[in-house]
Amino acid sequence: MFSRLKKPKTVASPSAPERRMVDVAGRTMPLTIKQNARSTRITLRIEPGGRALKLTIPPGLAQREIDAFLDRHQGWLMTKLARFSTDASLRHGGEIRLRGVKHAIEHTGKLRGVTEAIEVGGRNVLRVSGLEEHMGRRIADFLKKEARRDLEALVARHAAAIRKPVTSISMKDTRSRWGSCSSEGNLSFSWRIVMAPPAVIDYLAAHEVAHLKEMNHGPRFWSLCERLCPHMEEAKAWLKRHGTMLHAIDFE
Repeated sequence: MFSRLKKPKTVASPSAPERRMVDVAGRTMPLTIKQNARSTRITLRIEPGGRALKLTIPPGLAQREIDAFLDRHQGWLMTKLARFSTDASLRHGGEIRLRGVKHAIEHTGKLRGVTEAIEVGGRNVLRVSGLEEHMGRRIADFLKKEARRDLEALVARHAAAIRKPVTSISMKDTRSRWGSCSSEGNLSFSWRIVMAPPAVIDYLAAHEVAHLKEMNHGPRFWSLCERLCPHMEEAKAWLKRHGTMLHAIDFE
C-alpha cells in the first residue's frame, strides 16, 4: 500500500497543483496532482527518468478516490519503475555508455588524475580517479565535456549547411526535453545525450539547428531536419525507446 506524508481533506485548486510524497514498495517518490477541467478520468504518468509521478484528475475529485486509484495501480508502478536504472552501476566494476558503447568503470584509487575513456585489451574502459564517493560527479563532469565537444562540432556543421548563425551553446541536465533553441540563436542540450549512439547525437544537433530557421514543428521544419539528418526517423525511434533510461541514471 502507498504511505502518505500528508493527506489533506481536499485537493488543491486547479491553479495550484498538490504535491506530496508517496511510497511505492519502499521507494519514496514525489507526486504531483493536477486538476484539468477537460479531464474525465484519472491519468497516471511516470516522469522522465522514473523519479517522480504525476496525476491528472477531473476537477473536484474526492481525495479518497485518488488514494484508491493509487493503491490499485501500485503493481503497475512497481513493474514500470523496475525498468529504470539507478546509480548502482556508477562504481568500480559497473558500466556506463559513451556514444552508445558500454564502458567498464575502473576506479584508479588515485586522488588525482583525469577521467578518461580508453581501450584496454579489447575492452572499453572509463578510468576514474578521486575519492570513490565522488565517482558519480566525476563521471558526469566527463560526460558533459564530451557532449560539448561533440555537439559544438555537429552544430557548426549543420548551421553552416543552412547558413544560420549560432549565438551560444550550453549544456544542461533537463528532464522534459533534450534540447531547445531560442529566437536569439541560443541552443541548449542535455549532456546526457552523449550516452546515446552517434547518430542520435547528430539528430539532436540537427533538430535544434533546424529551429534556427523554422521555430515550430511544422512540415517545413521536419523536412529541413531530415535534410540535415537523413537518419532522423531511426534516431527519433531510439530516443523514444531508450531516452528515459538515460534520464534515470543518478550521478549525485
